[in-house]
Amino acid sequence: MRIIRYQDPQGIIHYASQQIDGSALQIVGDIFGDYQVTDIATQVSKLLAPIAPSVLFCIGLNYRRHAEEGRLPIPEFPILFMKSPAAVQNPGDAIILPRHLNSDEVDYECELAVVIGNRCKNVSKEEALDFVLGYTCANDVSARDWQIKRGGSQWCRGKTFDTFAPLGPCLVLKDEIPNPNTLGIKTVLNGKTMQDWNTNDMIFDVPTLIAFLSGSTTLVPGTVILTGTPHGIGAAMKPPVFLQAGDTVTIEIEKIGSLTNPVVAESAL
Repeated sequence: MRIIRYQDPQGIIHYASQQIDGSALQIVGDIFGDYQVTDIATQVSKLLAPIAPSVLFCIGLNYRRHAEEGRLPIPEFPILFMKSPAAVQNPGDAIILPRHLNSDEVDYECELAVVIGNRCKNVSKEEALDFVLGYTCANDVSARDWQIKRGGSQWCRGKTFDTFAPLGPCLVLKDEIPNPNTLGIKTVLNGKTMQDWNTNDMIFDVPTLIAFLSGSTTLVPGTVILTGTPHGIGAAMKPPVFLQAGDTVTIEIEKIGSLTNPVVAESAL
């Protein structure tokens, strides 16, 4: 099943089951617990990110070819950083280039996002996928200047500006994706394909990441895990290709769909 999150004409937020013909049927109940798909056709005024995360755990340097393009060693353990839930952006809404804390090096990163559906701690790789609700597309937007030169060796400042975590367009439940490490994944910038690879190149696969992140740590329902990006980032291009106002960036993942966002500059205040 494919789940969307949306606002109705009155501005009330709902979940719905997206149908093959593009229509949607309203869901009642808790998508992390008991819920029911009704026969009530929805009126979607605005499509929202399919999840309002409780926390966003993000993994850096998790594709072999991406490590190679950066001439970096394969990590022994997953490299973890975090984004604020306030960085989440909806499908179709703008990625905003920071101007108050200015960045001229804002980059795209296509990523598979994993949504945890059940509270878990110290899970094994073998049972890890049992705790997944589903998957969606993510763009780990990154201000490279703040990430690398001005971040004091920490990545969070460059990774968690407002709008730097677009999610969508829908949440595909895990029964439709039994193996999340077999999916084509790409970034298209202004109609040009910049990243085009497969999640089978992950250094640490999805079950390994869940086992690692849940080690001595409780993952609550609504936890979102961004699983890393393949090679082809803008910073690695010669010359570098960074996002500019007026750009349009699309993340595409096999079996999930396309997440598209325009790019604008932050208004001067």
